[in-house]
Amino acid sequence: MANVVVVGAQWGDEGKGRLVDWLAGEVDVVARYNGGHNAGHTLVVDGTTYKLALLPSGLVRGKFGVIGNGVALDPEALLAEIGRVEQLGLSVTPENLAIAENATLVLPVHRAVDLAQEKLRNVPIGTTLRGIGPAYEDKVGRRGLRVCDLADIDALAEKLDALLDYHNAWFKGLGLEGFSRDSILPMLRDVAPRILPFVHPVWAYLNEQSDADKKILFEGSQAVMLDIDWGTYPYVTSSSTVASAAATGTGIGASRLGHVLGVTKAYSTRVGEGPFPTELDDEVGALLRETGREYGVNTGRPRRCGWLDGAQLRQSVKVSGIDSLALTKLDVLDGLKHIQVCVAYDVDGQRTTTLPASLAAQSRAKPVYERFRGWSQSVKGITSFCDLPAEAREFVKGVESIVGAQLSHITTGPDRKDTIVLQSPFADRASDATIYA
Repeated sequence: MANVVVVGAQWGDEGKGRLVDWLAGEVDVVARYNGGHNAGHTLVVDGTTYKLALLPSGLVRGKFGVIGNGVALDPEALLAEIGRVEQLGLSVTPENLAIAENATLVLPVHRAVDLAQEKLRNVPIGTTLRGIGPAYEDKVGRRGLRVCDLADIDALAEKLDALLDYHNAWFKGLGLEGFSRDSILPMLRDVAPRILPFVHPVWAYLNEQSDADKKILFEGSQAVMLDIDWGTYPYVTSSSTVASAAATGTGIGASRLGHVLGVTKAYSTRVGEGPFPTELDDEVGALLRETGREYGVNTGRPRRCGWLDGAQLRQSVKVSGIDSLALTKLDVLDGLKHIQVCVAYDVDGQRTTTLPASLAAQSRAKPVYERFRGWSQSVKGITSFCDLPAEAREFVKGVESIVGAQLSHITTGPDRKDTIVLQSPFADRASDATIYA
């Protein structure tokens, strides 16, 4: 199977960048297909930490990177990120990065709208205030600016006026100061010559690569439970995060996507507001946060932590068509006397194996747990399944049974090499799979 789609199977921050980095050695192209700089991927390579938000993670491994049309692109944020990674020795040029000409631009006005909208809500959603949602709103409203508009500044100026007229009417109604053309256009003039060399019809490039039997890795942002349709609405992101979004977000046919690899932690985390049935507001939750270093890559916000939600994970497997799962941060569970996994919910006295769509029902959902024995021996750095403590092996197999999907990778530490490979999405079986079976 030539291509692989990597998706988050929980509420984000599962370690997708780590898996993309691991798999990048076997592919030719890595393509981002959704989201913006509101989600970060952290890679640790030979002691150097790369914190990426817009750049495809495969660039760190010398692979050609693509930013697809499904991405909301803040040009200032992208150029700043390029500058940061270049200080770490990673050169980003048109020779190793292409940007879709029809990707949506995120502008300063979008950040202002994001902030104002969040303040107006009775219960904040917990947005990162990066302007991603308002940019997608403009895209759907057919008034947004796109990357290709940077090639004609005069025409862009007229489109910018129309966009600002729309938002300024809203600002005026709130008694807030609006934006003028002169407050944004100089920035666009400045970034245009630095962005345009990267701009291409990437849909054509990706299809050409696929026709030539090149391997493409599609890198997702956020996760299934933050999907605009399938997540815990309205506490979701503003784009589609399931695997099928890789097709619409890059311009390659859905039939060419290949293997779908979901990524999940050995426990659950969430940033911001919204339902979280297995959340632990106790010493165990605090331990998971500190041991797992559960703080936002870009925002530094502490993440909410809880037990693994197997029922939610099972749902993500189905709606995103996940073929195999990577289980990350197994080592964070070291030393716990017991570990719990949610297998169903109790909603008003009724047991259900699916998370309801209703926000009110989600808020009333109480987890039904299956308990596993913990382990005292550390799993940190273990690279073979048979070397895991017996209790850890029981937990892993229990997760597979609950979720209904086979595990392909298990990470046991922060470094790239701290990985157990059970099955490669590029092959039928891996060397350790026989032992695992």
